[in-house]
Amino acid sequence: MAEDNEEMSLDEEASASGGKKKLIIIIVAAVLLLGGGGAAAYFLLFSGDDSSASTEQTSEETTEGDELAGAETDSAIYVAMPRPFVFNVMEGKRDRLVQIKVQLMVRGSQNEALAKKHVPLLEGTLVRVFGAASVAQLRNPEGKDQIREQALIALNKATTKLEGKALISTVLFTGFVLQ
Repeated sequence: MAEDNEEMSLDEEASASGGKKKLIIIIVAAVLLLGGGGAAAYFLLFSGDDSSASTEQTSEETTEGDELAGAETDSAIYVAMPRPFVFNVMEGKRDRLVQIKVQLMVRGSQNEALAKKHVPLLEGTLVRVFGAASVAQLRNPEGKDQIREQALIALNKATTKLEGKALISTVLFTGFVLQ
């Protein structure tokens, strides 16, 4: 019986040491997986810096004709006007309240910086265009499209006077309320 007890305690020790080995293997495997995942994330996130530097260097070497062609292929960036435009429009004897939220689509980061620089000019131009709109234009989709076109023309005319080029690609209404 003493021999049976000794055999049982040896089996328990062997199974306990085997369990510890398995636990150590699992922990090592988990650490390796986490380290590999972290390294992969680092390389994916920080490997793009070199390509953007070469893009900037290449863009400096382009000619004026290439810049105009490149302006159309640059990525679209949206510049939100800081405040919604709120104004009144007369319909006969009745006063209507209008609120329009606007975002401007520009092409390229240089045009984005210039548009943000001239936000007060852009806001003033939009107020002038929106203030000239009639209730009939504001009610139907075709009229809204006309207002967008008029706004785009007026904005690009204003930016051309200051910067020598049209900055805005599209005028977008992201919020529109007519009461």
